[in-house]
Amino acid sequence: MTAVFDVCVVGSANLDLVATVARLPGPGETVPGTSYAEYPGGKGLNQAVAAARAGASVAFVGAVGADAAASTLLSVLAADHIDPSYVGIASLATGRALIGVASSGENSIIVVAGANGTVTADDLPAARVVLTQLEVPLPAVARAMAAGRRDGAITVLNPAPAQPIGAEILQWCDIVVPNEHEVELLGGVAHLLALGARAVVVTLGADGADLHTAEGTTHVDAFAVTPLDTTGAGDTFSGALCARLAAGNDLPVALRFAAAAGALCTTRAGAVPSIPLRAEVEVLLNEA
Repeated sequence: MTAVFDVCVVGSANLDLVATVARLPGPGETVPGTSYAEYPGGKGLNQAVAAARAGASVAFVGAVGADAAASTLLSVLAADHIDPSYVGIASLATGRALIGVASSGENSIIVVAGANGTVTADDLPAARVVLTQLEVPLPAVARAMAAGRRDGAITVLNPAPAQPIGAEILQWCDIVVPNEHEVELLGGVAHLLALGARAVVVTLGADGADLHTAEGTTHVDAFAVTPLDTTGAGDTFSGALCARLAAGNDLPVALRFAAAAGALCTTRAGAVPSIPLRAEVEVLLNEA
């Protein structure tokens, strides 16, 4: 009998090269760094780990190179019990992200796609929720969303990094999770709902999130934390949201969990290392 995963994430896997600085440099400026570290990351990998740590069974569909960075990323999948059967090995190098993190917690990121550019999403496992973003080729995103809809999954798109996309992708999305800048690039909330999304969740950082449906708008409050590094917080939100939807939570309940997970993520350094476990999220929810 074929296994049905709670969440299938189609997306990128990168090695994050992180330098911390007092403040991010402006154009043409050089600033001294205070520390350097390497972390597993990539929006797809982050989201897969977030879903797994939130209690979901997860399959990851992506690609890595035949290099040392790939070994690091595949070990993360193993550690979080994420199925790697759909990860391809490409002739290109594993993706990299060059990240500057300021003392305020703000970040600046340059992504080199590498092997991520070879992801096709031709072969997807059965899943209750299919989640993808825009760090892999757009035809793969469209294919993943269409296949998920065809097979009865809840289809969730995190349209980041921001870029224009059209109905060939958006028509297949049940839930779209942009930030306040990305939603405008996509034509606005009303446009997304008109294309068929049953919900648009606009994330607002420290101000929480707004849930838009045909019935109206509901605000989801943020959790008060002291941020150290915001890298991966949005991915944690998306992955945790999908895990709770797969578990049968309704959207408002799932969003409250996702907001708590995203907040906890900002209190630690790095992307994957900062993603909280379900038990940690539940503690914060109970304290709120």
